[in-house]
Amino acid sequence: MMRVLLSILMATAVLSGPAHAETPFERLKARFFGSETEGIARSNGRIEAQSIDVAAKVAGRVIEVPVSEGQIVSPGDLVARLDDRDAQAQLLAAKAALMRAHAGLSVAEASVAQTESSRTVAETNRDRVVKLHADRHVSDAVRDDAVNAAVAAAAALKMAKAQVSEAEALIAAAEADLARAEIALEDLTITAPVRGRVVYRLREPGEVVAAGAPIATILDLSDVYMNIYLPAADVGPLVLNDEARLILDPAPQYVIPAHVTFIAPEAQFTPKSVETASEREDLVFRVKLRVPTELLARFEDQIKTGVRGIGFVRTEPGRAWPADLAVTLPD
Repeated sequence: MMRVLLSILMATAVLSGPAHAETPFERLKARFFGSETEGIARSNGRIEAQSIDVAAKVAGRVIEVPVSEGQIVSPGDLVARLDDRDAQAQLLAAKAALMRAHAGLSVAEASVAQTESSRTVAETNRDRVVKLHADRHVSDAVRDDAVNAAVAAAAALKMAKAQVSEAEALIAAAEADLARAEIALEDLTITAPVRGRVVYRLREPGEVVAAGAPIATILDLSDVYMNIYLPAADVGPLVLNDEARLILDPAPQYVIPAHVTFIAPEAQFTPKSVETASEREDLVFRVKLRVPTELLARFEDQIKTGVRGIGFVRTEPGRAWPADLAVTLPD
């Protein structure tokens, strides 16, 4: 009798197999991949955010890097500062050149006033001599000298006015050089272009960086999304800007709203990080599901990239979402 009982227990163990702990993804599949979600396509993906490399526009020595990894920065916040002594000297030189150009303009304008007076005197003298010559009181040579002096005075005035135009052009060039020097000085102060989280601090004070060298990498917290990959049959009915849903593996109790913001125009093989080897044999289309900006601002401190989950889209536009996919967010 004991031998029969042992045989039954062994057979039961072989048939049932080893105990298997249900993973979060398997729980999600069991919950959402049933017939009640017909008209809704889904695929797994991971949370991503647009990353921005904040770089130096010009080469220089790093003086200050006040940000740290994990810190949230706003547009205009200081990320790094480069040595600006050369730029300050160039700025002073540009200001001096502008002052010199303005002085040149003043000299040219004074020359115009002087030559205008000389021309007036020459023309008055010419008119008097011409009248005297008509009355035969002066010789032809005297008349000719008076006429030529008036012509020379007019030419001198024209030259003086040209010098004024040249001085004005020099002022414009000096102002452009000054603006360029101010921009070069501003470029040494590197600020955050968007509100985001610093994920990498790549440089330290004292390092010399080349032009274009990144100082820090920032995740744009206003541009968070999940890429999913769907077959042509599911992509065809999709509508841009239609609603979508996200469920993340670490928190399957929450349903996050999103929108379809991009549908790839060409098919591709599913990336290795998304599906199994056998499923990658089929061509799929990339679909981008973007989380609303206002929601991101609300849960800014909880945003984490790389978190895996499942994205859901409606293959029947306008279809009501099932109760299990109703938006559910933490308090």
